[in-house]
Amino acid sequence: MRLLRIIVIVTVAIGATVPADAGEVSGAGSTFVAPLLVQWAAAAKQAIGFTVDYRPAGSGVGIQRIVNGAVTFAATDMPLAPEDIAENRLVQFPLVGGAVVPVFNLPGIEAGALTLDGPTIAKIFLGAITYWNDPEIVSLNPHLRLPNRPITVVHRADASGTTFIWTDYLSKVSPDWQDKVGEDLVVEWPAGVGAKGNDGVSIDVARTVGAIGYVEYAYAKRYDLSLAKMINRAGKSVAPTPAAFQAAAAGTDWKNATDFRAVMTDAPGPASWPVAGATFILMKSTPLDPASSAAALKFFDWAYKRGSNAATELGYVPMPENAFALIERVWAETIKTSDGAAVFGR
Repeated sequence: MRLLRIIVIVTVAIGATVPADAGEVSGAGSTFVAPLLVQWAAAAKQAIGFTVDYRPAGSGVGIQRIVNGAVTFAATDMPLAPEDIAENRLVQFPLVGGAVVPVFNLPGIEAGALTLDGPTIAKIFLGAITYWNDPEIVSLNPHLRLPNRPITVVHRADASGTTFIWTDYLSKVSPDWQDKVGEDLVVEWPAGVGAKGNDGVSIDVARTVGAIGYVEYAYAKRYDLSLAKMINRAGKSVAPTPAAFQAAAAGTDWKNATDFRAVMTDAPGPASWPVAGATFILMKSTPLDPASSAAALKFFDWAYKRGSNAATELGYVPMPENAFALIERVWAETIKTSDGAAVFGR
């Protein structure tokens, strides 16, 4: 993976960073999953007996920090390839599913009234469609009076797993996007303005008339942004709802995914939301601080067993029980102290 290797080179060049204090659980990365991790940490504190300090700095920063051993765990919405997992002595497992949604600011157009499809969104983000009353948007929305207003594209400016999910989907539905831009945590954007984090994109869309952007569903709810429906792989118009996110995640084969590496975008099925994904946790297979790693796994164990309701309320998709059993087995078999003892259960 090109981006991961660049991150490793840069961080080695600037020198080692200081790991978390013994027993302290620190995490960094995905802003996609931050609303849920923060809520889980607050709810779990009394039960697990310690604080989880999570910094939502973007998936790219999270990868950088776990590679350097600066945090106990990282969260990324782009699963790493097996060769990168092996080279950096990491363990990867899925935490929760979720969805990226298109959000817009268009006075007079109610939330849920606008419908878009992947090829049209790709043209908007390529800068090929620049006005809201473009014939391609009008053809998808014959019932709306779309204004002759310029479109302002808002995208992420940082290394972002949300961007990976969004651009992976666009690459699957638009050969032009795949050829010119592709998919990654960071891409060369052909059009638009950048903002940092899901919060930054949400704020810019909220204050910019004519804007369109993409954010994780919980941020759209938090900022009360207007959401668009999308045409999915089956040709059906679907609204961004937890049921549609669950439908997209239902067919994921976690058992046969090497290092749990699975991408859910453009999922089949008439009820599936097309821009779905998952957040993955990265941990060191031989941690410098086994006590901190053991505490982190205790927290994730609590989250899988006690955090499903909070996840569902925020619009995330909890891991199925069969996946959780696979994950716990991986913990026991692959996250070990330097003398070979399993960290999980310490």
